[in-house]
Amino acid sequence: MKKIYFLFLSLILFSCSSTVDVRDNEEPAEPNYSYLALGDSYTIGESVVETERWPVQLAEQLRARGYKMAAPKIIAKTGWTTEDLLRGMENELNIQRDFDLVSILIGVNNQYQGKPATEYEEDLRTIFRKAINHSKTMEKGVFALSIPDYGYTPFGSSNQEEISAEIDRFNEIFRRVANEFNVPFYNITPISRDAENNPDLVASDGLHPSGLMYQYWVDQIVNQVADKLP
Repeated sequence: MKKIYFLFLSLILFSCSSTVDVRDNEEPAEPNYSYLALGDSYTIGESVVETERWPVQLAEQLRARGYKMAAPKIIAKTGWTTEDLLRGMENELNIQRDFDLVSILIGVNNQYQGKPATEYEEDLRTIFRKAINHSKTMEKGVFALSIPDYGYTPFGSSNQEEISAEIDRFNEIFRRVANEFNVPFYNITPISRDAENNPDLVASDGLHPSGLMYQYWVDQIVNQVADKLP
């Protein structure tokens, strides 16, 4: 009887072990979503720590929703114009469409340096074409954020009306070009103008957004961005 009992017990253990192995093998692999962020000081997060950059916060909020996001690839530097961004993209990207998300936020330095609006518009079209080319789902994976208004920061407050008018003009071009390419344009500029009454929205340099402002941007757009992921 003991031999029969041990044989029966061994069969049960072997059967249970096999079931676990099969279930593990059939478990679907969790996808890794990639994200390319294109821009200037606002995208690289001048004067904030890395975890407070808005693309990094966006990826983190998407992870909290169950999307396994890779760390964003950021092509951006403080002071970059559209021309600089195009050069950076040329140097750092190949021709593959290998990103699930691509964001564009560029133009404040074109305005600040007095670059012609016509030049900005022409460069933007090239940036959008390249961004779409690097998106796995073409324009469906791309989105744009409006240029924030630094006229409401301590740095720009003495010239606020002129700065705000020019930012509006560049954003109108930005919105129009985004519409031409069927890319959603998320207007975060009103949030930047709240900095006049809330100093916590400005970084220590008195010019760039704080991590809190970037969080408000992400809170505004995360639902729409999540809908872009498969």
